[in-house]
Amino acid sequence: MLLSKAHYPVTTLGYGTRAGIWTQGCTIGCPGCLSRDTWPADPSASAPVEAVLGWLASLSGPVDGVTISGGEPFQQPLAVAALLRGIRAWRDDLDVLIFSGFAYSRLIRDPGSREILGLCDAVVAGPYIDGRNDGSPLRGSANQRLVPLSDLGRARYESLVEGTAPRVQVSVDDGPEGRRVYYIGIPRRGDMDQLNTALERAGIHAGEVSWRP
Repeated sequence: MLLSKAHYPVTTLGYGTRAGIWTQGCTIGCPGCLSRDTWPADPSASAPVEAVLGWLASLSGPVDGVTISGGEPFQQPLAVAALLRGIRAWRDDLDVLIFSGFAYSRLIRDPGSREILGLCDAVVAGPYIDGRNDGSPLRGSANQRLVPLSDLGRARYESLVEGTAPRVQVSVDDGPEGRRVYYIGIPRRGDMDQLNTALERAGIHAGEVSWRP
């Protein structure tokens, strides 16, 4: 699969303490997307599904669920389905929440997408529309749908669509290309520019950012 990153712990983007997996590659290209760095289908980002499953199995802390985002996971249907089958074989007591820029009505018409949905507990589906960002904790914009797909998904997510303050988690990665700061969560419209301004005033230059063209 083409993998952008994997991170633990994720304390946003779902119930409890989670493992987060972001795929690489998306052709939807929503204006205002905060993750433009995940758009190119970069062959160098290829990783065996077994390696991702091995990373999950190696986690020593609590895992209440797995969140899969992107990029666009549904544009890698075979790899993502294999990943989900491996997750289900590993643990049957956690929830899987998946994000997609495709409308739910489109996903359920496609056999490969239906297979993925059948292995998940909830999906947030629909293109991001910057002007409709309403501060929801799990939807980037009001047109998107959070659809529970199982009893566990309904128990954990039906009450989380509205009324919960949005949160953004900050992660710092010191890699071979230098230090990178990741923001994990659903910021409100304008939050990232405000954060960048605050950093500049503090003498911290953010450099290249993924939410601008």
